[in-house]
Amino acid sequence: MSTDSSRTPFAALLFLFIGSGCAALIYEITWFQMLQLAIGSSSISLGILLANFMGGMCLGSLLLPRIVPSKWHPIKVYAVLEILIAVSGILLLFLLPRSYWLYKPLLGWGHPILIRSLVASVFLLVPTIMMGATLPAIARWVDANQKQVAQLGFFYSANIFGAVAGCLLAGFVLLRLFDLNVATMVAVAINLMVAGVAWWLAAKSPKSEPAEEPQDSTNEPQGNLLIYAAVGISGMTALGAEVVWTRIQSLLLGATVYTFSIVLAVFLVGLGIGSSLGSALARRLNQPREGLAYCQFLLVGGMTWASYVLSESLPQWPVDVSLQTSPWIQFQLDVVRSLWAVLPATLCWGASFPLAIASISRNRDSGVLVSKVYAVNTLGAILGSLIFVTCFIPTLGTRGSQQLLLILTALAAIAAFWANQPNAASESNSSTFEKSIFSVVVIFVSIFCAYSMTPVHPGLIGYGRYYPTYACGNQDQLPEFIYVGEGINSSIAVSEFVGDSVNFHVSGKIVASSDPVDMKLQRMLGHLPGMIHEQPRKVLIVGCGAGVTSGSFIPYDSIEEIVVCEIEPLIPEAAKKHFGEFNHRVFEDRRTKVVFDDARHFVATTEETFDIITSDPIHPWVKGAAALYSFEYYELCKSKLNPGGIVTQWVPLYETNEAAVKSQISTFMKSFPNGTIWGNETSRGGYDIVLLGQKEPLNIDVEKLEFRMNRKDFQPVRDSMQAVKLGTPFDLLKTYGGQGADLGDWLSEDLINRDINFRLQYVAGMGLNTNVERKIYSDILKHRQYPDQLLQNVDEDLKSKLKETFNKNRKAK
Repeated sequence: MSTDSSRTPFAALLFLFIGSGCAALIYEITWFQMLQLAIGSSSISLGILLANFMGGMCLGSLLLPRIVPSKWHPIKVYAVLEILIAVSGILLLFLLPRSYWLYKPLLGWGHPILIRSLVASVFLLVPTIMMGATLPAIARWVDANQKQVAQLGFFYSANIFGAVAGCLLAGFVLLRLFDLNVATMVAVAINLMVAGVAWWLAAKSPKSEPAEEPQDSTNEPQGNLLIYAAVGISGMTALGAEVVWTRIQSLLLGATVYTFSIVLAVFLVGLGIGSSLGSALARRLNQPREGLAYCQFLLVGGMTWASYVLSESLPQWPVDVSLQTSPWIQFQLDVVRSLWAVLPATLCWGASFPLAIASISRNRDSGVLVSKVYAVNTLGAILGSLIFVTCFIPTLGTRGSQQLLLILTALAAIAAFWANQPNAASESNSSTFEKSIFSVVVIFVSIFCAYSMTPVHPGLIGYGRYYPTYACGNQDQLPEFIYVGEGINSSIAVSEFVGDSVNFHVSGKIVASSDPVDMKLQRMLGHLPGMIHEQPRKVLIVGCGAGVTSGSFIPYDSIEEIVVCEIEPLIPEAAKKHFGEFNHRVFEDRRTKVVFDDARHFVATTEETFDIITSDPIHPWVKGAAALYSFEYYELCKSKLNPGGIVTQWVPLYETNEAAVKSQISTFMKSFPNGTIWGNETSRGGYDIVLLGQKEPLNIDVEKLEFRMNRKDFQPVRDSMQAVKLGTPFDLLKTYGGQGADLGDWLSEDLINRDINFRLQYVAGMGLNTNVERKIYSDILKHRQYPDQLLQNVDEDLKSKLKETFNKNRKAK
């Protein structure tokens, strides 16, 4: 085979793997985006999805050497695999978004995790098996000895660098400017191009027939099982650390879709460089097992460094993100910070793979050899992605999880060192005494490093990307943190300024507080539809927050059931304990039912219908939140409304840009053409707005509204509204900000957020550091007119006051 391989330029084969890796990551990102519509975007759902993705690759790496005869031309096999991946990509483009139809008739939204896992497996199995089979296929083009097999690390590196290109191409170009269709077709085109080049190379490099079929012995050489253990643990720690560090970096950099693309790309860059270095090293070492052991030992230091930098160093960097309005410059800073933290560790993980291959190489089918190492490494990665998301982070926290990762890495280093066996070509074999000394040193160092790790500061959980502004000499400005928790999906904190407001923080941002402007918004989301709907009985609140929006419905006697759909189990308990006086003790009321599920998935699969569907504030720039702002989502909500039902949606005007606001309003108004806008102002102008829509044209009988508000049995509702200065019809109606039809050309059809593109999360992510809320609100109010067709039975005095207020505000703006 070495003779055959010399006939094919090594650079040409590397080119093939670069293209293959690029297409694979484009597929992975687009499939994740499509499947979150069907199985949800919770950490558990995505952990299962990732496990299925890697499980298929593991299965493919194991099956190919056992199914495909070694006499078949390896490069032709590789070309066929690329064609099958392209065909699968086209099919999944049409099948994945509709996958929940398979299990909806069976279970609805209840008990979905196992079924979701099976659905993901069914749809991802074929293409991921093909992806996993590509490396063992091409591995047969080289000899199964240490020096030749070590070259496979370069193929692995090329595949990773292609994955980096695919990650950035999908996250920053294809999905930002186009949609899932275009992104998928680009990946398909890359697959077909790679297949064509591979077939051409195979035709120019005929494969000679081997003298006999390579046999794969079931008896592994002495020490190989320890190498497999080390490789499996390495895969587990790599994915476990990626999960933990992504959680922390999303706090520090902001949980936008761009942050996740940057973090993944940086992680892959480190793996790629490390794999190249490991490949070069493996060809020169007489004892690659010792090299693998020392590489894992160095990984202990790399992981300790990453923990220190992410928890202590980077939050102290004097970085005020509000000063930089250019997202592209901000992205450069984010790349530097991410590289500074994780590069040393990822270099060690990347180098471990080729060193492991060289450690078990012998004269047999190189495809089998590579498939076993790749499969064991991938199985470890599957376990790491699942157990750290579902078990260790919620129970041990990010600090405890990183301590556990250090201990596991130490065990991998010890296993690799003890696997070292006598080698006739080398006289430097480790004795039992040397192995014992190495083990003691590794254990001592890892325990010391684990003990020295510090937890994430509550301020980082509370203020996220703005924490460095406080951390650099302004610690006295931080409130007292009375609760901190790290859950399956989010990190939670509750803080209190002495004698002032209480704040509810989720994943680095304040999502609710007792501050007057926040209390007004949260109760507007409840009281606006509660007052306009004459007899609401059943309501759905998407997202729990501090429970203030949900609690706004408690005073209504007509309400029979309040359904709160929340993705993070820690949030309702924290809201119940620390915000009870502000949310009317909603979680102690018998009418309240909390559903723990992805809200989009719940709305899509539930058979329940509602009189009111509203949402507690969820920032649109957060990765995955765009699914709750899309045209298809609003159509789903519309289908779940009872006659006369109302949908309200929060739209922030701060920390965003005009395009993002236009996208949200345009999308909502396309689904609800008669929708209206209601403003929550501060002394500085606009802060955020509430969109309100119905199936039918909206008509507000002001006389009936005033009668309801003055009824004696309505006193609790009036008190709740009066607390946020909405206690009279005039107070409520003066927040009216216009109708979608009034905005005309200000809205844009091109910015409509659809499931096929999730345009909003890419647009909003670009405006994270901008503060143009006053201008945006001013532009909206310029179009506001007194709504004669909307308000009925209005006495002349109230009409006059409203017109005067509207005209005064418009002139002032």
